[in-house]
Amino acid sequence: MKLAYDSGFRAIVLSAVWKNGASAADDVGPLRRAVDAAAHEHIRPVLAVYQLSSSTPIEPAQRAAFAVYTAALAKALPEVRDVIVGNEPNLNLFWQPQFDPSGGDQAALDYERLLAETYDALKAQDAQLSVIGGALAPQGADRPLSRPTHSPTQFIRDLGAAYRASGRTAPIMDAFDIHVYGESSRIPPTLQHPRTTTIGIADYPKLVKLLGEAFDGTGQPGSKLPIVYGEYGVETRIPPSKASLYTGHEVIEPVDEQTQATYYVEAIQAAERQPTVRMLFLFHVVDERRLEGLQSATRYADGSPKSSEAPVQAALEAASAAH
Repeated sequence: MKLAYDSGFRAIVLSAVWKNGASAADDVGPLRRAVDAAAHEHIRPVLAVYQLSSSTPIEPAQRAAFAVYTAALAKALPEVRDVIVGNEPNLNLFWQPQFDPSGGDQAALDYERLLAETYDALKAQDAQLSVIGGALAPQGADRPLSRPTHSPTQFIRDLGAAYRASGRTAPIMDAFDIHVYGESSRIPPTLQHPRTTTIGIADYPKLVKLLGEAFDGTGQPGSKLPIVYGEYGVETRIPPSKASLYTGHEVIEPVDEQTQATYYVEAIQAAERQPTVRMLFLFHVVDERRLEGLQSATRYADGSPKSSEAPVQAALEAASAAH
């Protein structure tokens, strides 16, 4: 947490991975320590509760258990004021099934039910909690027979349709989260996707329009809904002097640290200009040691800063000063 603060970060996401039979009482200990450490460094803790596809809560009893678990964690961690419900439900890694037997979007329908039930449980626990929905991956295929994933564009449309069909008049979220990685680390955050279903930082007008089409005119705000960019990352090459800190081998083509710095600064400045964007999270604080993982932090695996650290920190401080 001290490294996060020193890097200019003022909020951090803490994960709780739900599975069948999970107990909030059993899982709260590490989260309690992390929240205490965040508070000590004046960092805002944000809680993300989600599951892997093997434990997708699609049955009524599972949804109820997930909602109770999430509300119990929020009660045990009163410093947490923001709760993200789910993680990339448009990908089959985190949510199954994605499609129904006829090729329809089963994931959006089931996720809407989970989000609504968890929203109600959290608000019953504390009406002032901010419930963040979505947490969508930025790309998806929308092809049930060849690659069972959904694009964020289609998922938002289907989530709105599921909400409207439910007859619900209360909201299901106070903010909308989307992960805004580029198709590769070489893709700048300034690239727009006007003719595809991908959504990145530069596609803010498209995202606002989609949210409006999905929800405006209902009990759920749409085009004016606050937006969270819950994950963004650009992976860097590891210099020989730091190679001993890492294991395995690289599976993507990373970029140099100057490119990472440029893209992160551009992302911060773009988010700052977008009226309804409330948060941008860079993933991670410190690199993962496995090269098969993400080396997208501005610090190496030993916590020492990369050359990208200083310009990114300056951009974060400038954004904070503007508020």
